[in-house]
Amino acid sequence: MLSVANLEVVYSDVIVGLRGLSLEVPERGIVALLGANGAGKTTCLRAITGLLDVHRGRISKGTVSYHGERIDHLDAPEIVRRGIAQVLEGRRIFAELTVDENLRAGAYSRRDGAAAVGRSYERVLELFPVLKQRHGGTAGYLSGGEQQMLAIGRALMAEPRLLLLDEPSLGLAPLLVQQIREVIVDINRQGTAVLLVEQNAAMALAIASHGYVLETGKVVMDKPAEVLARDPDVREFYLGFTEGRQRSYREVRHYRRRKRWLS
Repeated sequence: MLSVANLEVVYSDVIVGLRGLSLEVPERGIVALLGANGAGKTTCLRAITGLLDVHRGRISKGTVSYHGERIDHLDAPEIVRRGIAQVLEGRRIFAELTVDENLRAGAYSRRDGAAAVGRSYERVLELFPVLKQRHGGTAGYLSGGEQQMLAIGRALMAEPRLLLLDEPSLGLAPLLVQQIREVIVDINRQGTAVLLVEQNAAMALAIASHGYVLETGKVVMDKPAEVLARDPDVREFYLGFTEGRQRSYREVRHYRRRKRWLS
């Protein structure tokens, strides 16, 4: 479905954000994109969805193709119309609008009629019953978890065939993380492919079929998710396990061994 090939991105013609990144997302698949802060995960999503120019970035090399057609030259609204939607990190809802208005804003680019939009609206409310209860309330008064559900629901109103999620579990309590995980699985079962950017590697690898690990703008590991979950380096640096035990936060924080893939 999606193919990113040898992608290089620069910001302000000076800062290199991606260095020859390549990845693929299959039809109806879930692909996890893992990495530390600053590894290039969000830059990758921006390059796919046409949002680099907002941040004074540009693609200097490589291609982004969707169903065999290049989209790296298209602007963001046209990419959304092609069937790709993104949920930005930090939720980014319209806080002063109601829940209902936020959801309907997500369907702005659609041209398939009110009946089709209505069906999408009902689908979102089935996925997120809490939004049905709060549909007339101001979105800014929702809890963090409810705002994340609203952000995902708004993206789904565009009826995407590919959904890009940027840190959907960020700042949420464990119970809400579990709910978001289940929603992502449900969305995928209904036929939407997902590219999932997550620092919660355990959650991401548990639901993904394939995973990529980014370091300093390039892919350093590319394997099936179940293989990555067993890899010693991934377990040590992203899951907090070493030598058959889980390290404490203090041990992880002060750990200094160099990652083997950077040697």
